[in-house]
Amino acid sequence: MTLITLKDLEAHLWHAAHILTGPIDASDYKTYIFPVLFFKRICDVYDEEYTEALEQIGDAELAKGDMFHRIQIPEQCHWRHVFNKTKDVGQALKEAFRGIELANERLHGIFGDAGWTNKERLSDELLGTLLNHFNKVNLGVSSVRDDDMGRAYEYLIKRFADKANKKAGEFYTPRTIVRLMVNILDPKTGESVYDPACGTGGMLLETIHHVKEHGGDPRLLKLKGQEKNLTTEAIARMNLFLHGMEDFDIVRGDTLRHPKFIKGDTLETFDNVIANPPFSLKEWGYELWQNDPYGRKQFGLAPQTNGDFAWVQHMFASLNDNGRMAVVLPHGVLFRGGAEGKIRKKLLEENRIEAIIGVATNLFYGTGIPACILVLRKQRPVDHQSHVLIINAEEIFTKGRAQNTLSVAQADEIYHIYQSQEQAGPQNAKEIEGVARWVNLSEIAENDFNLNIARYVQKPLEEETITVEQALLDFKNKLAALEQAEQELEDLLIKEGFEI
Repeated sequence: MTLITLKDLEAHLWHAAHILTGPIDASDYKTYIFPVLFFKRICDVYDEEYTEALEQIGDAELAKGDMFHRIQIPEQCHWRHVFNKTKDVGQALKEAFRGIELANERLHGIFGDAGWTNKERLSDELLGTLLNHFNKVNLGVSSVRDDDMGRAYEYLIKRFADKANKKAGEFYTPRTIVRLMVNILDPKTGESVYDPACGTGGMLLETIHHVKEHGGDPRLLKLKGQEKNLTTEAIARMNLFLHGMEDFDIVRGDTLRHPKFIKGDTLETFDNVIANPPFSLKEWGYELWQNDPYGRKQFGLAPQTNGDFAWVQHMFASLNDNGRMAVVLPHGVLFRGGAEGKIRKKLLEENRIEAIIGVATNLFYGTGIPACILVLRKQRPVDHQSHVLIINAEEIFTKGRAQNTLSVAQADEIYHIYQSQEQAGPQNAKEIEGVARWVNLSEIAENDFNLNIARYVQKPLEEETITVEQALLDFKNKLAALEQAEQELEDLLIKEGFEI
């Protein structure tokens, strides 16, 4: 069977979204396209596995056995069964999804809860057109390798994020920001990675890419994530499956109120914790945290109407003894006072904050406010203590019409600044004027533990140089403009009857 190129696959999948244009809002494309894509993929893979098993053992019934299939597809739940329907297609899809979930415990809820039977939005004709479009391409492994399937899936997530725009921030973080954060954490083969606000799984996936890039085996990573939104959590699980990953655990739930990864009465801990949580949550679970059973408010209780430092503390409490974390947050966490100021002070005094990286404005979907990346470690090298690495990367970006972007090269440029400063350490690193320097805790204390980047790392003001000739010309032009304005005023006064 011929391999489909990644470019052709991406074009084919994106065209599927156009079929839904009109009755389905752009922000909801993912709710419908991803389950159908996943359904087609697993059925085509099942057929390949079945054919291979049949050739080996020559028994049609035995070839359906669990030992030959990663995912079981009951006969009445197969793609071809649904594809042949012309009436009540949505109901047939819904029943097939339910049947597959029941036959595979780890797929429980993976198809989400879309309204497939709502014929006002999804007529039989529309669903028939959508299924017919997907039916044109075989999505088995012999046609589409796991890597390409996963990359095409990520491409689709990105395109849907572009379309959804403001709502996209709930499920998508720009991949180059994620790349920067993962490079900083540098997860290794065999380590555990946890994302408490995992969205569609992009940060967990980037750890897979990172380990591969560095010659490791990503299948030995222990990946865990929690996500509040049902559709988004389902997409994250599909995403990891389509990348060929099987050993992962993505669960649904409100992380701050009801963390799912616990051992006994304490939080499970990890080597790497990474997240882009929702910025400045107003209703985040303040009432439960007043008596938090998991000991997450060790540095203080976050304000009632802002959960930023609740996320920081949850993530820190989820680190093992050698753990490190990176989190994207709004700039306000660096300088806001009150309860947040007290938490920040304690984190600094206990040498938990390793680095702060300010990135450009308008890089994230749904918000134009400036953001920063906080890097914390459970244990810091002795020579790094009592210092914080502050990086101003606000001018490293590509300007866009509606939204700014960060290229892979730009993300790597920021990482190399971080890496070179880290390797040299506070005693030996050379300050990069206006970009990066290690700041002593005593200087931060003098500023009342305010971490506003501009206080410590600021571009030098460039004095404007001008020649004598340019200065004279500028003076003549301004003098002429002044004379003209005076004449216009005089004319106006005479017209109005004033004596000059």
